[in-house]
Amino acid sequence: MAVPELTPEELLTTTRSVRKRLDLDRPVAPELIEECLRIALQAPSGSNRQGWHWIVVTDPELRAGIAGYYRKGATAYLAAGGASAAGYEGERAATQARVSDSARYLAENMHRVPVLLIPCLEGDVTQIPPQVQAGFWGSLLPAVWSFMLAARLRGLGTAWTSLHLGYSREVAELLGIPPGYSQGALIPVAHTIGTTFRPAPREPLETVLHHDRW
Repeated sequence: MAVPELTPEELLTTTRSVRKRLDLDRPVAPELIEECLRIALQAPSGSNRQGWHWIVVTDPELRAGIAGYYRKGATAYLAAGGASAAGYEGERAATQARVSDSARYLAENMHRVPVLLIPCLEGDVTQIPPQVQAGFWGSLLPAVWSFMLAARLRGLGTAWTSLHLGYSREVAELLGIPPGYSQGALIPVAHTIGTTFRPAPREPLETVLHHDRW
């Protein structure tokens, strides 16, 4: 499936969290994932340490195991009101309702996603002082975003998820992640159903912009 050529602005504004439009029945060629990861490796990292590692999970049993832990985390999150429309009105409430519905859909179908990507970073985040944790994750998050942008250009959909991290120890054991490495996210990857994505509705810039002071 060819993706229309995108300008940089179109790429940045139409790379969405894809859940219901993931094609759960179409395999993803390993070469596509590796192309995206090579691009991701060009991202900056603190002191150029490049301490990232990438676990590409396609084995059905391993995907099912990861999905089971994700489902537990998502169930608790949604039950607590995460992603709900409560407190919103009008179109924003409708948008949040759709987000909640799609989050539930992904939790129920994560095991069917053909590729699960878990980016890891050297270092145990539980042992890192709070004042430097932003820098720690800053050595991984830009690379993951680069992967997601590269995936969009290749007709692949992704979504940033992290609800499995409540069971990170169990997932580490399942995948053989050694001590001293921290999981940063769980990225489902699949071809998309259709390639047309639009910019999402956002609050006006004026409501979040501050000059010099809050």
